[in-house]
Amino acid sequence: MYQAAATRYDSMKYNRCGNSGVLLPAISLGLWHNFGSVDDYANMQQIIFTAFDHGITHFDLANNYGPPAGEAEINFGKIVEESLYHYRDEMIISSKAGYYMWPGPYGEWGSRKYLVASIDQSLKRTGLDYVDIFYSHRPDPNTPMEETMMALDSIVRSGKALYAGISSYDAEQTKQAVSILKQLGTPCLIHQPKYSMFVRWVEDKNNSTGRSVMDVLGEEGVGCIAFSPLAQGLLTNKYINGIPAESRVGRGLSNGAIQQSDISAAVIDKIKRLNEIAVQRNQSLAQMAIAWLMKDKRITSVLVGASSVAQLKDNLLSLNNLEFSPEELYNIETELSN
Repeated sequence: MYQAAATRYDSMKYNRCGNSGVLLPAISLGLWHNFGSVDDYANMQQIIFTAFDHGITHFDLANNYGPPAGEAEINFGKIVEESLYHYRDEMIISSKAGYYMWPGPYGEWGSRKYLVASIDQSLKRTGLDYVDIFYSHRPDPNTPMEETMMALDSIVRSGKALYAGISSYDAEQTKQAVSILKQLGTPCLIHQPKYSMFVRWVEDKNNSTGRSVMDVLGEEGVGCIAFSPLAQGLLTNKYINGIPAESRVGRGLSNGAIQQSDISAAVIDKIKRLNEIAVQRNQSLAQMAIAWLMKDKRITSVLVGASSVAQLKDNLLSLNNLEFSPEELYNIETELSN
């Protein structure tokens, strides 16, 4: 029977999520990959246990995570029921809805019909009474923002989720969503954008307002949790010498991640130069990439995935060196712009 480490809170850094009362670990665990029916259940268990033993209290899901869609919630729920149920109040568990889940006009996007059905399905799959955070996984261009936000508000008021969040909303959409939720009395807790050294759209200023997503979050007191901080493995040592045959890309199993065409000679050269900076900092490239995100105090947490315990432990070591000199930041920006 699993028993959590007594030292689990000794080394993790916890950050306040915007202006809320919620503290999130600086590193959270995402279950986008490696928790489907094709993956090893014992390995999933050990990754979850190792994360919790090292102070990772936040576990991030979505209704479409697998494969097949829904399987990650089922597997995680089984692990909680078997081993972590007594630690539920020490955990922040999130899920999302927005992408395709079932056929017909009500199986994706941001309608009230889809979101309410989705939270019910997610709770059934996980076996949980509630999730801590429920997100609109992506903005819906055809549903009024008011309807999507009112659905999140209703889900929170029903007790099926404690907090509402949004994911992949641009600056203008974020401002609108935050405003509506505030008026409804269910403040937006957090935004989950794709953000890494290689993907920096959240820093771009809106042409009309002059504000970026990060600006809006800072001004409104909303937390930010960055997903894909390692650019689906590009910001690691995995592709320094080309595409390994055993990798997901090499096996043709991208699962929504990077494609072989994304890994050009120019990209590999850039990875090598960034890795040289990391080595000078006594870090792996992955550790430096995670630490680089944390330099912005508006970042509440960085969401990492892991295919093994060793990979997760390597990512956790990024917490040992979060400081960057002006010279290091300049050198990183120079390499990124080349």
